[in-house]
Formats: sequence, C-alpha cells, structure tokens
Amino acid sequence: MTLNDILSGKARLEKCSAETVYKLSRELGVAMEELLAPYVEPRPSFELFKSNVCHRLKELGDVDFLIDAIESDEISEYYNRGWYPECLYLLAMVDYISRINGFPLCDSYREMRNVKLRNVVYPSSVLAAAEVSGESGIMTRALQSAIPEFMRFNIVESEVRNVN
Repeated sequence: MTLNDILSGKARLEKCSAETVYKLSRELGVAMEELLAPYVEPRPSFELFKSNVCHRLKELGDVDFLIDAIESDEISEYYNRGWYPECLYLLAMVDYISRINGFPLCDSYREMRNVKLRNVVYPSSVLAAAEVSGESGIMTRALQSAIPEFMRFNIVESEVRNVN
C-alpha cells in the first residue's frame, strides 16, 4: 500500500520511516542511500551545472566526453530525478558534439529527444545584459545564435567551448 502511495504521489519517499525505506530497498535490491539520493543530494544551480559540463568537455576532449557521458548514463539519471534542465542540457551537448564530429546519435535517448522545457531558458549573462540595458533585442539575438541541439529543448546556448 505504501509503495502504491509513493508511486501515485500520495506519499513522499523522503517522508517515510527508516523501516519503510529499508523494506523498499531490500525488496528492490538497491541500497537505501541510492533510493534517497535524489532527496538528500544538493542540486547545484543550473548555471554552475552548465559551467561544469563545459569544463568537463574542455578537459576530456570531444571523444572522451561523449564516451564518459554515454557510459555513465548521467542523462537518464538526471531525467529519473526530475532534473529536466540538466538532463536536456547534457543530452544537447552530447548531440551537438556528435554532430560536429560526424558521429551518429546515441539511440538510447530517442524518447528524451521529444521532451522540451516548458519555458525558454536563457543564460544568466543574457538575462542580466537585457535587464541592465533594457534592450529586448539582446534576447532575440541570443535566440538567433543558439546552437540548434540546445534550442530543441528550449535552452539558449551559443558557446560551449569558450570557458575559463
């Protein structure tokens, strides 16, 4: 009954007793920590996440970045946690790097490629520049110069290589 309540959203796993979490983890064959990780692991800001992904790309290089991102299956992990901006940003990066290197797209994420964030997500630098200048054309230009793989998910991104 409790499992049904959790799955239907009537009860929240992080509010369950330790005994309930233990029983669920035992029946599912996963560690309690793994069940609770999405609820206790701090979520970084989206800007920090994007920066970390770009730095990882710079450090690893295109091919090793792709291998790492696909083998670790972080994309699915973020999706399952409900961290959709992070999931879609990383998927967009994988698709972008695949395209510019002439690699085929990874088939594992076919269904996720049909997902789109409800609202367009702009980089904080674009939002700040538009706010300070009062010029709405800044956001329009950002949209026009955005990388298509990111725009597919309503994420405005135009520079992934120029990180310090």
